[in-house]
Amino acid sequence: MRLLRYEENGGARLGAMADQDIIELDGQIPFKTMLAIVAGGEAALDVIRVTIARPDAPRRPLLGTRLLAPIERPGKYLAIGMNYQKHVEESARIGVAAPKRQLWFNKQTSCLSGPQDPIDPGVTEQLDYEVELAVVIGRSAKNVQVDDALSHVFGYMVANDVSARDWQFHSPTFTIGKSFDTHGPIGPWIVTADEIPDPQALTLRCTVNGEVRQESSTAEMIYKVADQIAYLSTAFTLEPGDLIATGTPEGVGVGMNPQRFLQPGDVVRCEVEAIGVIENLVTVPA
Repeated sequence: MRLLRYEENGGARLGAMADQDIIELDGQIPFKTMLAIVAGGEAALDVIRVTIARPDAPRRPLLGTRLLAPIERPGKYLAIGMNYQKHVEESARIGVAAPKRQLWFNKQTSCLSGPQDPIDPGVTEQLDYEVELAVVIGRSAKNVQVDDALSHVFGYMVANDVSARDWQFHSPTFTIGKSFDTHGPIGPWIVTADEIPDPQALTLRCTVNGEVRQESSTAEMIYKVADQIAYLSTAFTLEPGDLIATGTPEGVGVGMNPQRFLQPGDVVRCEVEAIGVIENLVTVPA
């Protein structure tokens, strides 16, 4: 299934995709938020399956509907750095040392925005893009083994780990430069895990104004999705709704020679095979 949130009369509504229509879930299911659906697990999905199978289920066209970030603010938004070998190599060329183990940082959840929402550069002068496969945790995970890790996944999304490169290195945690408001577009919906049998076999692509900047496969990850979940769960509990950005391939603006950062008016399109597309306009700083 493809589960989403959309705007109606200034409020957030829940929906599921069916062809090019949105099946309206509000009032049809006993869940008020996407976080509640995620926490409800397979039982919640069964309820939704019954609902969307009804011939009289209320629908609205996707075209013309503003989609919101598919999930409300989760407890954690974690992102791994330099998880593709060619990205490690391009980072080395600008003086960033290759990590010796999984390199994690936080994106503050206040950065989250919708799949077509504008990106406000804010005060950065080095705005950059990073297409990534995003993971939504479904079941609490603590000390899980790699072989069991994917059973804790609720679903997958497209993410753009928008980065303020000049601010990213103000501190060793990266957090500030990775967490500007609007610098966390996700979406366009959550594709449930049953529809993605192998998250390591998906093509990723990012274009800027139609020019391909990044194109790779999740097969090229150094640490696979299951490795990431197992590693993180060794340190702390991953909870339903937590988000993981699984790394970006080569081709980021900071790694180019000369460097090419995003400018107002640029349109950034990020896509992941079998999931969908998010597309965001860079605006003039507010």
